[in-house]
Amino acid sequence: MQAASFTGVLNTILIIMLIYYGLKFVGKYLMPFFLQKVMQNVEKKFNQQTGPNQDISKEGETIIDKKPIASKESNKDVGEYVDFEEVDE
Repeated sequence: MQAASFTGVLNTILIIMLIYYGLKFVGKYLMPFFLQKVMQNVEKKFNQQTGPNQDISKEGETIIDKKPIASKESNKDVGEYVDFEEVDE
């Protein structure tokens, strides 16, 4: 059975602390720059896919892109309309 030496335990704790603080530093200072670069690439791809022919509307302007509903006309081939009258018995 091996016993852990004091310097070995100290080295392990020191390595764990360096990794922890290193990841903390990367997460706090370097990740925002990395995420900003990724978002710029995604925005570029999106703009390429949508194309430059997109109309840019002014602020407050409302644009409705909807096909108007065609009015339904009655089918004249059905026959003659007969008014219904109730018969008393």
